[in-house]
Formats: sequence, structure tokens, C-alpha cells
Amino acid sequence: MRRKPPPVPRVDRARGRSRHGRGHRSSVTGPELAPVTTRAEVFDRIVGDTAHYLVGLWPEELAGVVFQVADMPHDTSLPDALPRWRVDRVGRRVTVFRIPVERVTHSPEKDDVDRRIVVETAVFRAVAELIDKDPWDLAPDRYRHW
Repeated sequence: MRRKPPPVPRVDRARGRSRHGRGHRSSVTGPELAPVTTRAEVFDRIVGDTAHYLVGLWPEELAGVVFQVADMPHDTSLPDALPRWRVDRVGRRVTVFRIPVERVTHSPEKDDVDRRIVVETAVFRAVAELIDKDPWDLAPDRYRHW
């Protein structure tokens, strides 16, 4: 006759863990600092902000357009150059590829503003391709103060 193993005590994971008697864990940054944001989250935010800005300027042309971010294109039939965005006119979808766009800014002397401009430029060029306009015509007053 087989003996039943003793019951395994259940651990309530909702209250956190106390590893090796050191107390409960806290966030890495602590309560005083802002939470850590990743490069992908910053990239997503820039694409979203730029898309929102362009939809405000061109509401009829961009009505129903879906903006999305992907890490890399997954097509096996790609040309030699890696695309930075894809426009689907039928599906009303603009996809910006994060890694190819970030590779453009992979230089130590570029700061956050330069990186933001590169991402915004990719979104502007993709939207211009979607609605058959020149990228400079999408927001002619945006850089007039320079």
C-alpha cells in the first residue's frame, strides 16, 4: 500500500515574498524615483504622440487609420534595404518598425531630442506615403519657428 505524500503548504503570493528572511521586496527604483521606462515604451509613446498630432491636422484623411509599432518586419520577401515602416492602404494601417528606426540613431553623440526627431520623421514619412502628400506638407507650420 502506497502512502500519501504530506500536503504541500500553499503559498499566498498576493502578499509578496520574503526571501531568506530579508523582508518584502520593493520596486527597484524605490518610492522616490519615477518608474523605469524602456526604450520600446518611449518609442511607442513618440509614435502615438506624433500620430495623434497628425490625426488632429488631417482628420478626414486619417479617419480610421490604425497606427502600430512592431520590432522588425517578418516578411521573407524583403528587399536588400530593411524598411522602417509599412503602409497598408486597403487595411488603413501604418506600421513603424522600432529596431530599424532606432538603428538610424545608434550614435553616442545623439541625444533624446535627436532620437525623437528621427522617430517623428519616420511617422511623418509613413503618413505622407499613406495619403500621397509630401512629408513637409503635412505640418508646414511645425518647424517654422526655427
